[in-house]
Amino acid sequence: MRTVMITGGAGGLGQTVSRRFAASGERVIIVERSLDKAQALVDELSGSHLALSADLSDAAQVEAMLCEAIAKVGSIDVLVHTVGGFAMGQPVHETDIELWERMMNINARSLFITAGQVAKHMLEMGVQGKIVAILAKPGAKGAAKMAAYSASKAAAQRIIESMALELRGHGINVNGVVPSIIDTPANRKDMPNADFSKWVTPDQLADAIQYLTSDAASAVHGMALEVFGGV
Repeated sequence: MRTVMITGGAGGLGQTVSRRFAASGERVIIVERSLDKAQALVDELSGSHLALSADLSDAAQVEAMLCEAIAKVGSIDVLVHTVGGFAMGQPVHETDIELWERMMNINARSLFITAGQVAKHMLEMGVQGKIVAILAKPGAKGAAKMAAYSASKAAAQRIIESMALELRGHGINVNGVVPSIIDTPANRKDMPNADFSKWVTPDQLADAIQYLTSDAASAVHGMALEVFGGV
């Protein structure tokens, strides 16, 4: 049985991923800012799972959270980083710097800190593990009124690609999944007139994540796996 840490594991996508790994017989560690939110999902799952909390943009909090996890379960075999955020803005010349900092914090800094510290743990423990992060289509190319988000997701993709090259010789696979619009209640509320049938479902993304964390993907490093549905 592997131990799978899922950041944002009780969120719109994360809870589907958490349920999928738990149903597959893995031990799941659900990480959220709110411990109550993480614990509520753990209480629904059958098996020996763990709820932890941390602000993933805070290196000290991430270190403390990982120390607690390792003390309780021994080691982490898989990290699935689903934490992220989206915000449109104004043209760059009209955008408040706060939006830039918020997007970089949640989409790039949290990944850099969390994946980096988990990788360090894997190396120290001799774990041949898997790291998968949720990326985004705008990370490949800029878009009007989306500079902060696009840049933050581009940074996230460069982090994944760089870590893949750094860790492939140690038996650690690092990859990303790139969804189009995800069919979640929140997105349906925000875009009520959209054609939901063209969106990618959380279950389809969970399929891709499970593949990248499986033995079948043991030779896959630095991939940005596109899961676009009909968009």
